[in-house]
Amino acid sequence: MIRVRYFGLFLLAIVGCGPAAETRVGSKADTESVVLGELAAQMVRTSGTTAVHRQAVGGTLVLWEALLAGEIDVYPEFTGTLALQILNDPSLADFDKLQPALAIRGIGIAKPLGYENNYAVGVRRDTAERLNLRTVSDLARHPELRFGFSAEFTRRADGWPGLRTKYGLPQGEPRALEHAIAYKALVDGQIDATDVYTTDAEIARYDLRVLIDDREYFPHYAAAFAYRTEWAIRNPEALASLERLSGSLDEAAVRRMNARAQDREPEAAVAGDFLRDRLGVQSQAVVESDFEKVVGYAGQHLLLVAVSLAAAIVVAIPLGVFAARRPRYGRWVVGFAGLVQTIPSLALLVFLVAVPVIGGLGARPAIIALFLYSLLPILRNTATGLTDIPHSLREAADGIGLTAWQKLRFVEFPLAARSILAGVKTAAVINIGTATLGALIDAGGLGVPIQQGLRANDRGLILLGAVPAAALALIAEVLFDFLERLVVPRGLRLPPPS
Repeated sequence: MIRVRYFGLFLLAIVGCGPAAETRVGSKADTESVVLGELAAQMVRTSGTTAVHRQAVGGTLVLWEALLAGEIDVYPEFTGTLALQILNDPSLADFDKLQPALAIRGIGIAKPLGYENNYAVGVRRDTAERLNLRTVSDLARHPELRFGFSAEFTRRADGWPGLRTKYGLPQGEPRALEHAIAYKALVDGQIDATDVYTTDAEIARYDLRVLIDDREYFPHYAAAFAYRTEWAIRNPEALASLERLSGSLDEAAVRRMNARAQDREPEAAVAGDFLRDRLGVQSQAVVESDFEKVVGYAGQHLLLVAVSLAAAIVVAIPLGVFAARRPRYGRWVVGFAGLVQTIPSLALLVFLVAVPVIGGLGARPAIIALFLYSLLPILRNTATGLTDIPHSLREAADGIGLTAWQKLRFVEFPLAARSILAGVKTAAVINIGTATLGALIDAGGLGVPIQQGLRANDRGLILLGAVPAAALALIAEVLFDFLERLVVPRGLRLPPPS
């Protein structure tokens, strides 16, 4: 059955209601984190507590801020990441020291799951054998090697900057790539080394050599679930069920689950099989068909686009009228809308998530971002369409005694309708494309399968989101062409193509 909980979450976000009674499990935008998040959600359900899994929300800082803000209740994290990247204190990598440091912030951490997923540097086996590369120190002898690291690794405190200093690596700045794309670039010979997680299925799949961290730069990353202590107090049974996972995982099991998930097996089914085989737990796994997923994602996508576009029409058309009537001030209005348009969409989303009044995960910041991006084409086309009306027609309207409103309603709007509709159509198409980024902040939409496909380097999944998004853009074009025939006077329509 296609789940409709998204619409409930959307309404909660819009009206600003309090948190739902269900447990919200988050996961990062990588395969392993999604699998771990699914394990947590299914275990919580065994306690009789309703749980939803907000999959592939973003990177470490996005999930951490969401946990602090109460947007999520639980998410899988690593002790090394918490100590170095979140708390900025390497001495807290020890689990017994990490617990009290997190407790001060209202965060608890369950006992480790039983395995470590450490950072390492990987190279192709043929490259390693040709250059005799066994350790990270060996890389210093080959300044010609091209590095390509995941974007997060390039800026982490325990990533590239410290690695370069620790080993005295002479290579220049690495290329910043998505983790899955970095693997593909490595295999294709576009780069020579990349960062790997020691539980990545790609290591065996691509026959890579993991270089020995001979100077012990990388800390240990024990997997565990971080949670809000307030949630744990209210849901002791759910926490007890979650802690049954402690010590149950090992690197081999995680690699197998990662490989299955990357082969297009649903993470829910992969997690369910593990819980049944390892813990004897019959979990409640919800697995949807590709068709059901696409229909659900398309509905979410349309909701994001429709709400943001409707709000932009209501705001931008009056502003366009103002800009046409008051050109001196109108230039500032159009200029502001143009300035917003120059902000990279991902940067705007991250900024809105962090704003206290607006912030949080889900539909609200995505809709606001799409609304802002829609303003310029509608506003500018409205102002241009009204400004380009011949002066003689305005004089004729004044001559027959029309009021300002009557002149706008019966003369100016009909004459400018084609230009205004073109602006709305442009905004709609832009929104349909930009809305795919909403998946990065748990806003749903057709960006979800695209992000999943990028994560797993799966072109089929990418197309599962990209093709319907392109189809929606084409449908929008057709609908607005039809609307133009209804709204624009016959004499002002463009002639049909010959």
